[in-house]
Amino acid sequence: MDLITTTAELTSVCARFAKYPVITVDTEFLRETTYYPLLCVIQLASSDEAVAIDTLATGIDLKPFFTLMSNESVLKVFHAARQDIEIIWHQAGIIPHPVFDTQVAAMVLGYGDSIAYDALVERVTGHRPDKTHRFTDWSRRPLTAEQLEYAVADVTHLRDVFAALDADLKKRGRSDWVSEEMEVLTSPKTYDFHPERAWERLKTRVRKPKDLAILMEVAAWREQEAQSRNIPRSRVLKDDAVGDIATHAPASPERLATLRSLPKGFEKSQWGVAIVAAVQRGLARDPHALPKIEKPRNNSNGAATVELLKVLLRMTSERHAVASKVIATVDDLERIAADDEADVGALHGWRRELFGETALALKHGRLALAIEKGRVLLVERT
Repeated sequence: MDLITTTAELTSVCARFAKYPVITVDTEFLRETTYYPLLCVIQLASSDEAVAIDTLATGIDLKPFFTLMSNESVLKVFHAARQDIEIIWHQAGIIPHPVFDTQVAAMVLGYGDSIAYDALVERVTGHRPDKTHRFTDWSRRPLTAEQLEYAVADVTHLRDVFAALDADLKKRGRSDWVSEEMEVLTSPKTYDFHPERAWERLKTRVRKPKDLAILMEVAAWREQEAQSRNIPRSRVLKDDAVGDIATHAPASPERLATLRSLPKGFEKSQWGVAIVAAVQRGLARDPHALPKIEKPRNNSNGAATVELLKVLLRMTSERHAVASKVIATVDDLERIAADDEADVGALHGWRRELFGETALALKHGRLALAIEKGRVLLVERT
């Protein structure tokens, strides 16, 4: 194992790794106090060697690493790749491709919803990874030998995990399922966080166009403020406070002062003034130009239908050994209950074949659920 601290060393390493069809990749970063993650260490492994890259080393240029990440001849294997890819996208404006996410593959193979790396390594290889440095401060220098050993173990064990999962996917004919998920994971849209779309990340549900307009403006302001100051969104304004502002529409400092979700005196601060201005912009927006607000389901039996679909989802998950989360979400089920043509993943591709068609048949009474000897079964209705 080597610690790479210079651009020359990195160039040489990446040139060697570019000759392999598959490499494993991991990163160590900090983001508790910043908006953008601080990349501290990169780990790479081929079938023959493993290295750690000190991304904070004085004068090091990471361009050779980014070039390797965009090399179409090399499959990059990650576990829970979204945050790693987000960091690379932010720093270099590229999306690694092609990629393989072992967490997604494990879900497709029935290892459960979003299985952690340590648990997956133990289940696949029988090795129990050392967790000592899981919460270490990776920005501190010098890095210790124990830290480096821990970091590099993440990519060396990942080689064995990938080999086992890849073989199982091919055996079960599910490689295409994972490839379909990778297309979403490697889409720039997944990581392109424009302030204007910040409201989409919020779980706050609004019912009136006026509320939505304010939500959009306040969320966009918060995103811009967090980005410009490089601090977490919650340090600017917590999610519940954004929802509270959207609902109550405080268009003056006096009205803002009445909200219990904000600290006392907040309305007099620079941020308080900016929020009032955002509310006023929201109130001035044309309601007809806003995105459509999803209306509550009118079907009186909708809740019962969703519960039946949940049972079917669990049955499908267990029968085919696929994590239920990767087949459909509760939101998917609610939308299917309301609309046969809902644009949800569960009604497209392999998911429709595995679950979606059966879900629609159950919804329309062509199939029924029954209990026989303590087991829930699907029964065709004539």
